[in-house]
Amino acid sequence: MKTFRQMATLDATARSPKVQEPTMETLRIRNLPPCPGRTFVLGDVHGCAVELRRMLELLEPETVDRILAVGDLVNRGPDSAGVLDIARKRNIQPVLGNHEDRLLQAWESGDATNLKERDRATFDQLTGDDFAWMAQWPHVFRLLELRALVVHGGFLPGIPLEKQPPADVLRVQVLDEEGRPRKRNECPDGRPWAEQWQGPGLVLYGHTPRPEPLVHPHAVGLDTGCVYGYQLTALRLPDRTVFKVPATRAYAE
Repeated sequence: MKTFRQMATLDATARSPKVQEPTMETLRIRNLPPCPGRTFVLGDVHGCAVELRRMLELLEPETVDRILAVGDLVNRGPDSAGVLDIARKRNIQPVLGNHEDRLLQAWESGDATNLKERDRATFDQLTGDDFAWMAQWPHVFRLLELRALVVHGGFLPGIPLEKQPPADVLRVQVLDEEGRPRKRNECPDGRPWAEQWQGPGLVLYGHTPRPEPLVHPHAVGLDTGCVYGYQLTALRLPDRTVFKVPATRAYAE
């Protein structure tokens, strides 16, 4: 098995400005430089701007710290535009989630007619600047000094990072008996991919909502269903301290 550092490659966005254009077929991996302070990783926010503000008050980040997010900042909750505004002002760095991906596809194609009703409400909230910013988000952050990866959905065990299919990285929740990626509602007996992930690296991910963080030996799920009335969660590295902010109410079912 390759070591975590052997899997590292230069961030494509640092090599060529052309990669700033969104390409859903290519997995975008961004290597982040060492952080002189602490690293905070936020779970799925889903338009919950009030809870995001409260989380930032709780974390009290300093200028030397950095804040990352596992994607799905938007949709389902009441204020997706407000969440993106906070994220930009506070220099939060997200990876792409499946909700941003779906909205971006509609924006890039110029055709939003196939969006679900809840997607359309978010689509109409966002500006061209919002979409242009989301289009720059990578699928994966790689934190070499912390031996950690940040992703929205997850990974397929046994496949090199650079060869992971972007669609699966955004959406995988469980694996079926043959090891194929599936959603939980498609495969209720499937095993969580995170149970089978053996590294290298600790994976911090979202997309699979649970009332409490899902802690596995080599992965931690941070989607704790804030938009469903549970809580917004963040994890601090390197000490893995967990922070929680209760949801004001349930915004979605």
